Amino acid sequence: MALVIALAPVLTGVVRKMKARLMRRRGASILQPWRDILRLMRKEVVLADNASWLFRVAPYVIFAATWVAAALVPTFATGLQFSWTADLIAIVALLGSARFFLALAGMDVGTAFGGIGSSREMMIATLAEPAMLLITFSLALIAGSTQLSTIAEVMASPAVGLRVSLGMALVAMVMVALAENARIPVDNPATHLELTMVHEAMVLEYSGRHLAMIELAAALKLLLYISLIACVFAPWGIAAPGAAPVTYLTATLAYLAKLTLGGAALAAFETSIAKMRVFRVPDFLGAALMLGLLGTLLLFVSRGL
Repeated sequence: MALVIALAPVLTGVVRKMKARLMRRRGASILQPWRDILRLMRKEVVLADNASWLFRVAPYVIFAATWVAAALVPTFATGLQFSWTADLIAIVALLGSARFFLALAGMDVGTAFGGIGSSREMMIATLAEPAMLLITFSLALIAGSTQLSTIAEVMASPAVGLRVSLGMALVAMVMVALAENARIPVDNPATHLELTMVHEAMVLEYSGRHLAMIELAAALKLLLYISLIACVFAPWGIAAPGAAPVTYLTATLAYLAKLTLGGAALAAFETSIAKMRVFRVPDFLGAALMLGLLGTLLLFVSRGL
């Protein structure tokens, strides 16, 4: 849990730094997100007069649910203390709970921006969550379990090989990850235009430590999806239960390399593509849903595909 919360803002800083370098700018330090979060923690919280208790509680619930979900993903080793709870369906449920409270908080104050952002977030969720569940079913049919440690061990074995269904599941998970993290082409995390905002529109009324909690939760969510893709589709280097300390150190270095490669790939992708219109997002996520469904159907037809 300490590892993911320490690395999450750094990963966000790495993505921003690489995007700046690709645009021929110097960019801020990779530790700048941590400085921003610490500065927000010291600032005074400004609350609207009509804000209810839900508006005050939501940032902590969102942060706690996202932190637990990110900590459940096997990062550098399988068989950790709480690996028996690291179930893909449980992680989807935790992320859905965080999204639910974020949407409620966006509508609580009654601003136009908050309502727009919450409605768009729920529109994205109606397609992203079923796609994620279909990806989970595809992996469960191959590994015989929805527990991530078991899936990582099975995927690391040479018996799995190259499969069409796994390729479809990988593409679908990348598309869902882009949508869930409000990244280009679904949303632009660096803009504040009311016509394009999704995530930013829901948190415009937050400030101080409340905003720090939400920003940290967003960084944890990005790290969660990159870790999940690395754990399921690139499980090389993950230490086995009861391994030697040197093996754990090597596995941690391999995990850091995977995060760096994931951040570099995300920065290169966002730099080379433009944001799509909001009304095109259902088509984008519908393609992820169909890929997940086709992968599941292929496995039902033949377990070798």
